[in-house]
Amino acid sequence: MPMTFKKGASSEKPPHIANNNAFLGDCFTSDADKEHQITSGFYRQEAGTPLVYSYDYDEMKVILEGNFTMKDETGYEVTAGPGDTFYFKKGCTITFSSTDYGLAFFVGLRPKGTA
Repeated sequence: MPMTFKKGASSEKPPHIANNNAFLGDCFTSDADKEHQITSGFYRQEAGTPLVYSYDYDEMKVILEGNFTMKDETGYEVTAGPGDTFYFKKGCTITFSSTDYGLAFFVGLRPKGTA
């Protein structure tokens, strides 16, 4: 089948991944060989303990709801809201936090379940 559909994916809370306030769920992964697969899904960060994440793959995010504050290993920091887009280069370390919550859609160059 050339097209796959998942209704209401952004309204579901993704699975818990860290601390008590970070959630991530993969939705789709391409059929490419493992080295070239791309995976998409949703990431939610709620207020509380920041999540520090080191990327071993390239990823892009689009903020859908709420707000995120993101700081890289150089100290560069930005606060983002709905419609803002980001590219995280392989090898960077990002600290994610939110004053309330943030929901983002991501696409990363990685196999499913390897974030």
